[in-house]
Amino acid sequence: MSRFLVFALVVLNVATAIGVVYARHRHRILFVELSKLERARDELNIEFGRLQLEQATVAESTRIDRIARERLGMKSPEAGDVVVIRP
Repeated sequence: MSRFLVFALVVLNVATAIGVVYARHRHRILFVELSKLERARDELNIEFGRLQLEQATVAESTRIDRIARERLGMKSPEAGDVVVIRP
């Protein structure tokens, strides 16, 4: 009976050790994946900020153009009215 108990304990100890090794390996894999996803998230946040800035810039120039046309009566020059001066 005691030999069987010792054998069972050794088998359970080995199984537990294998489980710990597998869990640590899985943890490392998931940590690397998490790091990659965080880096991608940060890059997307930077790109989103750039796009918001670009949108604000475009919206502002459109607003200025509209105000210039409506309030000041400005318009784009005709092709014949444009003079190119070269040095």
